[in-house]
Amino acid sequence: EKMRSPAFGGHEKFVFRQSWLKKGFDLVCAESTIFIQPDALVRLGVGKNMVRSIRYWCLALGLLQEHHDGPKAGLQPTPLGVRLLSDGGWDAYLEDTATLWLLHWQLVWGKRHSLVWHYVFTTFLDREFTRQRLAEFTGRQLEHEGISTTPQMVEREIDVCLRTYVPAQAGPGLSFEDSLNCPLAELGLIRSVPEERLFSFTIGPKSHLPAEVFGYALFLYLEPIGERQRTIAVDDLLYKAGSPGQAFKLDENSLVGYLEALESLTGGQVRLQETAGIRQLYLHDWHSGQVMERALNLLEAYYD
Repeated sequence: EKMRSPAFGGHEKFVFRQSWLKKGFDLVCAESTIFIQPDALVRLGVGKNMVRSIRYWCLALGLLQEHHDGPKAGLQPTPLGVRLLSDGGWDAYLEDTATLWLLHWQLVWGKRHSLVWHYVFTTFLDREFTRQRLAEFTGRQLEHEGISTTPQMVEREIDVCLRTYVPAQAGPGLSFEDSLNCPLAELGLIRSVPEERLFSFTIGPKSHLPAEVFGYALFLYLEPIGERQRTIAVDDLLYKAGSPGQAFKLDENSLVGYLEALESLTGGQVRLQETAGIRQLYLHDWHSGQVMERALNLLEAYYD
């Protein structure tokens, strides 16, 4: 994905709710410029900051996109958004855990609106960490990319990122808004040890992550790589920045299990091979123009 300047803070410090995505999607389908209409608050039934937050999350999760005629023309649904959230779509109300894994991938993969999520899940390699360690790492990554920020802004992004995955700890002074968990907290990807102020990633098999959703993520990750080469080392799919192995926090055995399953699911479009003791994924019959379509077909097969 080409890096345009990233958008920070559009979430207004809210994590997304179960009902927000469908609500935002439906209103944009009815009127592309709904988010800049004066009656958006009334029609969405939420406060001004939440209107902005719903817009942000629909963009960050790749369910809506900015109109190619520019921001003034409003937003439009993405192909994934249409398939997932239309009336009678795959899972408009996020009832299937597979959909939560899919949304997690969308968030980690789409850098423009969720660059910090991308760093946290796919470039930061510590298994255990403190909030401060994560903020320092993220600040350095942004600096390295030449993106100017302030420590406060980085801390705010890290805070929202962690709250996307960590269930709220009940306690005095916690507002109703802050006690509502994001649906992605169900995935159990980040554990919190409050008394030690520590967090840790849950690395290993993911029993509720279907091979088709993993395959969708893999195809999107391989799309730019497949234009240059036909083989990719299994280790790269596990450890490289942006890879599905990192995004889903898999170990080697579970990654290989998914790759084996995909060989039959894709009719051999991807195949595991071992050459001179190095395990590689071979891309067979690979046409870069068809990758997105094939990725969506995998999801279609799952939801059917």
